[in-house]
Order: sequence, then structure tokens, then C-alpha cells
Amino acid sequence: MYTIIVGCGRVGSELAKLLSTENHDVVVIDRIPASLERLGDTFNGTTLVGNGFNLNLLKQAGIEKSHAFCAVTNGDNTNLICAQVAKKIFKVPKVLARVYDPQRAHIYAALGLDIISGTTLFASMLRDKIIESRFSSYLIETKDLGVIEIEVKKDLAGKTVEEFNIPGEFLVVAIRRLEGVSIPSPTTTLKAKDILMAAVRVASLEKIKDRFGL
Repeated sequence: MYTIIVGCGRVGSELAKLLSTENHDVVVIDRIPASLERLGDTFNGTTLVGNGFNLNLLKQAGIEKSHAFCAVTNGDNTNLICAQVAKKIFKVPKVLARVYDPQRAHIYAALGLDIISGTTLFASMLRDKIIESRFSSYLIETKDLGVIEIEVKKDLAGKTVEEFNIPGEFLVVAIRRLEGVSIPSPTTTLKAKDILMAAVRVASLEKIKDRFGL
């Protein structure tokens, strides 16, 4: 996949290195040359210095053949402009933008952009850890579903995944054991101290907690 990343801060540089190690074609743009040093000597992609909304620079970066474009600078306005240029002018198939100010998120969404609000995400994850330590509603991009972790107690050991599942409300999707994480089948037998990772309807959360004594 050919990806252009605008902004070589902590997020942009880590994303670039991750994609690069997976053998994707990556171009990183930043207006400050020193920022590109975060990529290190092992980065095998392309780097360019300049503004991520400069049309000529974007063409030089190969935007006309890119599959994805990520605007992750430290400025919301810059990210919005860059993302708009990529989406509206160059028709990049997948455009993502980082937003710091949660109040601006609806603007990005109204423009048809995929957004990542680190402020909202981090605050919500902290809230989940404080209020519902085993549950997160932000691992799935909907307010209707969440992910919950449940440890199998001795009195429930020996049952199958199918016996745990509740159609439309609760579905075990993975099991973590000492030997690693696996995706179970409906007939998988559970052991004491297994950690179940399950999708759960938020409306059914209290019901599930009561059922498993959480």
C-alpha cells in the first residue's frame, strides 16, 4: 500500500516506521527538516520537506497513485486542509485526519473525513479504566457495542463457548491463556482462569456483569 503521512511528530513517525517495516511504500512530509530525524536510519521510505497541502509537493510525493493519506500534524487546521486537498482534489481512496479539539470533530465528520481524536479516545479509555476496568466502548467504533474481558471462574470451567454466548448480546471472540491468545470455536471448552475477550451490547452490560459476578 502506498501511503503519504503529513506530520513527523511522535505519532506520524511511529506510524511511518510501522508501515515501512511491513514493506509498504511510505512518504513522510514535514515542514521542519529536523522532525524527519525521528524516523531513524532504518526507515526505508521517502521524506520530503514542505507543507502537506502544497499541490506540487504532493504530486512529487506521488499522491496521484497513493492508496492512503494521513494528516497527523500538531495543528487541527493544517490537518483539515491537508485532508481536504487529498480527498477533494486528488481523490485519495482513504483519507484520515488527527484532531486535537473534540469540538471540531463534527466538522471533520461533516466533510466526510475519517478522524482520530486522540483527546477523546484517551480520555474515554481512562474513564473506562476508572469506572469499568474490564470494559471498553472505544475499541469498536460504535456506541452500541463494546469489548469486555472476563476471567473464567472455577464454577464455570468445563462449559463451552457456545454455552457462554448470548445471541445478539454477548459473543466470545478470543481466549487468552498462558500459551497465548486464540480464536475459539463454539465447541471450545473453557478452563479456569481463562481470560475471555468478548463483544457485548452496551445495553446488556449490566446483565452480563451480573451473570459473571463482575
